[in-house]
Amino acid sequence: MTYDIQAIDAVVNIRTPEALALQPDRKKFYVDKMRVKPETFEGISLEETLRRMDAAGIERSFLIAAKVGVKHHPACYHVPYRMVAEAVQKYPARFSGLAGVDPTEGMDGVRELEKAVRDDGFIGAHTYPHWFELAPDHAKYYPFYAKCVELDIPIQMQVGQSMVYDPTYPRRSVGRPICLDAVACDFPELKLIGIHVGIPWVDEMIAMAWKHVNVYIGCDAHRPTYWPESFIKYMNSFGQDKVIFGTDFPVLDFERTRADFEALGLKPDVRRKVLRDNTLRIYRLSDQP
Repeated sequence: MTYDIQAIDAVVNIRTPEALALQPDRKKFYVDKMRVKPETFEGISLEETLRRMDAAGIERSFLIAAKVGVKHHPACYHVPYRMVAEAVQKYPARFSGLAGVDPTEGMDGVRELEKAVRDDGFIGAHTYPHWFELAPDHAKYYPFYAKCVELDIPIQMQVGQSMVYDPTYPRRSVGRPICLDAVACDFPELKLIGIHVGIPWVDEMIAMAWKHVNVYIGCDAHRPTYWPESFIKYMNSFGQDKVIFGTDFPVLDFERTRADFEALGLKPDVRRKVLRDNTLRIYRLSDQP
């Protein structure tokens, strides 16, 4: 299918065999729980990723060098910054890198984040509060927030309910969107993006984005078909400058998600803003391919 707007997917996990070799087996979660197709779960090349992006009208994806829990726990893993940097270097017109944050790493992690941005061209940070059971307003994040302000980069963080990814290591849902209130007050220059919509606390997430000029919403990880009506109305009206498109691939398939999104019947200007323009503005990217 041909689309009139080339989208930017702001939340994508690298799924190459090399990346998967570093991770615990999550088949029960991805295939059984999230209904990811087995061939996708087992890993795809960067070239196959690009083919699927093309089929969905996605021009660029932000690849996450995710830090999924503390590095040395058997249920956790860190995607090396180097792995994402090499993918971006190979296809600089199609991929950008997001540097994962582990708040328990302290200043070593802060220095690693700075190096990833200054030396390797990463355009933003990313963190999973639930994996550390530390809410977004915990003091351990604050050195990272300060560095993001200094580097003038946004930070994405999961908000809303977390799942049980590993039955031996269940994590609490600490990502209440209201926690962004304190962070946005303490760091008014920091661009905060609450990804995964905020479900089931969607109205709370909308309230934070409405209150703070520096708080935004990533509409990934949940199929647009099932988005709450309040969120669709917000996005299609006074929230049209505050939402960015994403899939959280492989959780959501590129093509199906784009088709679901188009079926919402959003206003033409809103479609373009959410699919592309808002992300370009927030991440200070050029509109050139």
